[in-house]
Amino acid sequence: MKEILREIGMIARALDSISNIEFKEFDLAKGQYLYLVRICENPGIIQEKVAEMIKVDRTTAARAIAKLEEQGLIYKQKDDHNKKIKKLFATEQGYAIYPSLQREGDYSNQMALSGLSPEEIETIHDLLVKVRKNVEVDWEFVKKGHKRNY
Repeated sequence: MKEILREIGMIARALDSISNIEFKEFDLAKGQYLYLVRICENPGIIQEKVAEMIKVDRTTAARAIAKLEEQGLIYKQKDDHNKKIKKLFATEQGYAIYPSLQREGDYSNQMALSGLSPEEIETIHDLLVKVRKNVEVDWEFVKKGHKRNY
């Protein structure tokens, strides 16, 4: 069987490394840009949803979000109806960085897909969505404390 997940992993790690190096100028630590992008794109999102989108555990998300808050890039606001819920919003400083993060993402996407036809891009997208959905089943299963049987 072709080692597709290794290829996906290498791509993801290379792009993550590039982003981490390039975003040092914004004082963003490893992977923090992922959280800031999701919060900018989804104002009022809750921490649990951010963790779910990025596919990290709650503790990892809590640490990254706390650091972004300390840096003044995001803030938490209590929900009007449920005071236990804290919604996340980017600050002016966070929104000021967002266009650079977006440009880098667009550029990386363009660079990674160069040489592919529009049809190939559509196909790879559709196939990767299917792969992600397959993996999400195990992710949810393991996250709940179960062990996969392999």
